[in-house]
Amino acid sequence: MERKALYDSILDRSKRITWQDDCYVDLQSASCSAASRAETEDLDWIQKHQDLLQRFSTASFLEVMLAHLRKVDAVSSAEETKIRGATRLHDQVNMVTTIVTAKGAQSSDALRGFIESSDSQVAQLVINHDAMVKEHKEVLLRRCEQSRDRDSVSCPKLNVCSRTLLLVDGLSDIQQKEHDLMQVGATRGRKRNHLRQLGLTKLLEPLTRVSLPPRVSLTVGVAGIGKTTWVRHFVRQWSQGLICADVSFVLPFAVCELNSVEKVSAEKLVKLAFPHLTDPSVVLSSSCRTLLILDGLDEFRCSANFADAASCSDPKKEVSIDDLVTNIIRGNLLPDAAVWVTCRPRVASLIPGGLVDRVTEIPGFSPQDIRLFLDHHFSERDFGSKIWTHLESHKILMVMCYIPSVCWIVAETLVYIMRSETDESLPRTCTELYAHFCSMKAEAGEPRGREPVKMEQLHGSNRKLLGNLGRLAFYGLLKHKYTFSEQDLRAYGIDLLLGQGSLGTGVLVREELAICTTYRFTHLTLQEFLAATFYHISSKRAIFDLFSESTMSWPKIGFQNHFRSAFQHSQQAEDGHLDVFVRFLTGLLSPAALKPLAGLLAVGKDEGNQKAFAAGFLQGLLVGGGAVVSLRAVNLAYCLHELQHAELLRSVEEDLQLGSLAGKLTRAHCVVLGYLLHVSPECSEQTNLTGSLNYATVKCLLPQLLYCSYLRLENNHFKDDVMELLGSLLSAKDCHIQKMSLAENAIGNKGAKALSRALLVNRTLTSLNLRNNNIGSKGTRFLAEALKMNQVLVSINFQNNAIEEEGAQALAEVLHCNRKLVSLNIRKNTIGAGGAKRIAEALKTNRTLTKLILCSNQLGDRGAIALAEALAVNHTLLSLQLQSNSISNKGMTALTKALRLNRGLVSLNLRENSIGVEGAKNMAHALHENNCLQELDLTANLLHDEGVQAIAGAIKFNRGLTSLHLQWNFIKCSATKALAHALLSNGTMQLLDGPEGWDRPRRPFLLSTQMSLENAIGNEGVIFLAEALKTNASLRTLWLALHFLKNRNLEFNKILCTCDNMLFSITFLCVCSAFCLFSLQGVSASTSGAIAMAEALTTNRSLQTLE
Repeated sequence: MERKALYDSILDRSKRITWQDDCYVDLQSASCSAASRAETEDLDWIQKHQDLLQRFSTASFLEVMLAHLRKVDAVSSAEETKIRGATRLHDQVNMVTTIVTAKGAQSSDALRGFIESSDSQVAQLVINHDAMVKEHKEVLLRRCEQSRDRDSVSCPKLNVCSRTLLLVDGLSDIQQKEHDLMQVGATRGRKRNHLRQLGLTKLLEPLTRVSLPPRVSLTVGVAGIGKTTWVRHFVRQWSQGLICADVSFVLPFAVCELNSVEKVSAEKLVKLAFPHLTDPSVVLSSSCRTLLILDGLDEFRCSANFADAASCSDPKKEVSIDDLVTNIIRGNLLPDAAVWVTCRPRVASLIPGGLVDRVTEIPGFSPQDIRLFLDHHFSERDFGSKIWTHLESHKILMVMCYIPSVCWIVAETLVYIMRSETDESLPRTCTELYAHFCSMKAEAGEPRGREPVKMEQLHGSNRKLLGNLGRLAFYGLLKHKYTFSEQDLRAYGIDLLLGQGSLGTGVLVREELAICTTYRFTHLTLQEFLAATFYHISSKRAIFDLFSESTMSWPKIGFQNHFRSAFQHSQQAEDGHLDVFVRFLTGLLSPAALKPLAGLLAVGKDEGNQKAFAAGFLQGLLVGGGAVVSLRAVNLAYCLHELQHAELLRSVEEDLQLGSLAGKLTRAHCVVLGYLLHVSPECSEQTNLTGSLNYATVKCLLPQLLYCSYLRLENNHFKDDVMELLGSLLSAKDCHIQKMSLAENAIGNKGAKALSRALLVNRTLTSLNLRNNNIGSKGTRFLAEALKMNQVLVSINFQNNAIEEEGAQALAEVLHCNRKLVSLNIRKNTIGAGGAKRIAEALKTNRTLTKLILCSNQLGDRGAIALAEALAVNHTLLSLQLQSNSISNKGMTALTKALRLNRGLVSLNLRENSIGVEGAKNMAHALHENNCLQELDLTANLLHDEGVQAIAGAIKFNRGLTSLHLQWNFIKCSATKALAHALLSNGTMQLLDGPEGWDRPRRPFLLSTQMSLENAIGNEGVIFLAEALKTNASLRTLWLALHFLKNRNLEFNKILCTCDNMLFSITFLCVCSAFCLFSLQGVSASTSGAIAMAEALTTNRSLQTLE
């Protein structure tokens, strides 16, 4: 090759004669073309593999490569030194390829030859990587297409790629200890607060620029939430090259298929699941980035023992499958591979937290998602809307629909019943629902309404199959086994009965996986329901304890004994895995639930008696138990609901609605109340327990109050001891409380201290109302220390707590450092000018507080002046309320000067002060310049006509003010005239409370021109207003109450119902097109006036209400 290249070169440059060019064309064309092609191929090969060479090269491989290139003179000594001088390995490899390709074909050929002849793992990766990855992606794509689930992917707006995972700090207590449905019920399917969202594309990426990518990622979610759907979507997206391009190989394993393996090595396992990967050592090497997915760890037949598992670091060594999985997660095996584990929360809690780098949670359907899902899939004959209406009436079914798989079951079953066009009512309990579901599947595709299914058809194979499926489900449930092999099915007589369209294929899902074929029930709840049907039937004839499948037990005869036994086992199960099973078992004693299964279950004549027995038994359990209502106890109330024995449930719910629980909360009532906190519409937005609780009942209900979002505990006479309990509530990791009102209690400084400790750790509470307690300055200091650290609370109400100057100073210190607090109410706390000055100093630097309420204190002019100085520089405060603070003209002057500079304040309340004409004139000057202020309240001051006239002159030109309150200011006709003239040119004013004398109507966008006997404006004032309203189009409501039009010396009908005055009002109705409401309440209009009013209404098209 070298000699041929030299010959061609010499021939080209030295031997050719210029005028003989044509003589050499034919002779050289073949050889030159071949050399050129060879050179091009070498260069293309290097360029094609350059990225892989940089990606997979190691320091040792680079050393060997440089030695070879030096030996064949492809790299000089100086070039070698330059290469070694580069700091990063990546840069060194890049320099090698750059130098070699620049020298031409000989050097490029030398590099290519070295790589192709090398048997190192790096060289094999460089040569084969792209082809292996391409084939692997094609295989995975085919598998994904074959295993597409019926899930939300078919609803575009609920597509997995449009949703996000939730990044969580860890598992909550309820996730670690309770049944999936209990978790969903207690939290009403609400996600935890303040969680960061994480898109699937970010799953393996570091969260910050300085953090590392996670090695072990854990994704949790209840059964049926969509964990496998997420995994398949991720695999599909990666296989299509849309995400995680830096990952060379994704190896997804369904953990249930590992149950068929006893002993295996890591490399052999990869080859079993992915036979096309002929060299697993390359895939599992540290040179390329590999992701192992263990989907469904909760379905593993072995309990992963992270403490005692034998250590293994050799991927070629065969170990037991549980040791293999444990060592992979621990990082002993394949430490350079990323691992993604999905499982239900209960099992996830068994993995030591130190091994997991990132925990994410899959959110379920929100109510909006449920509605969207129904409208998309069940739009035929408006089924979606009908199902939604039914779910809203039965919250327990709505909450279950948080789980997408259960949402399918619920919706499909309800549509099946509605399509049948029978007189059957829609199911109200979960037991009824699943009974209809099984009945639907048993009919083997024969829709109701055409030809009724003969009962004897259901009495045959389907009844036997249901019994076998129930037995499989029951003993699987006891063993925490949720996936089954063909051998398991045969053992329970379910092998030849899975014919097309039979009950078996309706409730069992068959999955052909790479290693084996598995079966599972459509959802965990269906397994629990079928287990309950088996126990319901078997307990009537069993003579031994059914919970002992293969061992002898004491004789147990009769349904009632077996029923008691089931509840005993349920109450003793720490993880609550039998909770839903006993709900279904109880529900099957209701005739309404048994009716759809009449052809599948043998129904005895004594079912009614058994229902009465069960009701009495459950109510007896409600009375007993410990001092605290646990979720095990609350499950008893769920059972009463399934039994459709609802007297006690209805009684407590009515008391809750009426606020009459006080003195009635026995332990049984507390248990039922705990249940209502889960399912009652009364508790969906807020839980109002005002005037209902005491220390004992709070202690009893404490675990259930955790999951309320808005908790109202007002007027309960709580003292400091209760605050210790509530402090523990707010400190709990599971706390969901976002708003809490403790107003009108007797909380002192000790109680405040307990609350302050809780606020140091709480991460959910955003609003706290402590109005009318006895916190005092000392208690305020405790809370202030917590508020300096708390980064969640945005609103706190200290109204009427005697915090005084010392407390105000403590809160001022909070405002200096807290950057979350938005609203602070310290009304009626004996705060003087000193406290106001401290708060004002803090406001000069605080940029988060938007609402400050200082009403009914003792600020005086000095306090107002201090606040004015703050307003001159603070432009983030939006609302300042200074009602009843003895502010006179002096303080008003300072405030109005600040308003000329301030560009943030939109609401200012100065009612019930001592502001006179001078202060009003200064405000008028400020309103000429300030167009940010929207609401101004000057009620009950000393403005008189002169002051109001000044303000009226300002609002002619002001375009920001929309609400102005001027009642109780000794206003007479001249001021009213000035206001009327102002309204002629002002088009932004929406609310004007003018004269005083009575309460203004509580309506939005209100124009209130009410004037009392003391400030009668007379006929002339009415005329001025009516003239102004002819052209003003921004006002919405005119309230002409009786007192407004009453003159000291004239009868009412002489004022308004004379022709002229009524004509003004009628003219207004005809002209003004913006009015929505007109009231003549209390007005005795004459017949002619009424006729004129009627004529005006024939042309008016805007009036909506006439009183």
